[in-house]
Amino acid sequence: MALDLKITVNEVLKAHPEAVALLNRLGLDTCCGGSLPLEEAAREAGQDPKEVLRALEEFLKEGR
Repeated sequence: MALDLKITVNEVLKAHPEAVALLNRLGLDTCCGGSLPLEEAAREAGQDPKEVLRALEEFLKEGR
């Protein structure tokens, strides 16, 4: 699955459940906000969506 800002938080977590720790650390709502696209969830958490995507890609690449 290719990651982009349009994919929902739930889709990210379904494919990569280990990413919950990173998303929670960044303040993204991984429960009730899981249906939001990554871009919207990042903005609601006060984060730059592109930085969240970059951090997520790096996290998954390093296999944390």
